[in-house]
Amino acid sequence: MYITEKKIDVRYAETDKMGVVYHANYLVWFEVGRTDFIKKAGFNYQSMEDEGLISPVLDVQVKYKQSVTYPESVIVKTWIDHYSKLKTIYAYEVIKEDGSIAATGKTTHVIIKKGSEKPVRLDRYYPEWHAKYLELSEK
Repeated sequence: MYITEKKIDVRYAETDKMGVVYHANYLVWFEVGRTDFIKKAGFNYQSMEDEGLISPVLDVQVKYKQSVTYPESVIVKTWIDHYSKLKTIYAYEVIKEDGSIAATGKTTHVIIKKGSEKPVRLDRYYPEWHAKYLELSEK
């Protein structure tokens, strides 16, 4: 399985009054991990958006296992959990400095034309991206 790792330093602004990372920030970290995964695979969202396509999140799942606090650092591991021409499910682990898992999660995405709600097939719009994701999801 192809897995990327992205280090994130917890910022004070990401914490609540108790010094614990606020739960919604894990979704931001997932996005950082996903964007890093896509970049390391050789692609980027910007080129897709320049062509009038976007990739909204359809579903998010997060399991919180233990707290992360300021000024810790975490590693966000990202990989493809499931891939088809119409949908990609990314999976994540947020790993604390001691190697323990702080959270796990998944996000489900499709690609649509801006202003539309109908998914488009990745293999038709980006055959090289499709081929790479087939390869990466099989590893």
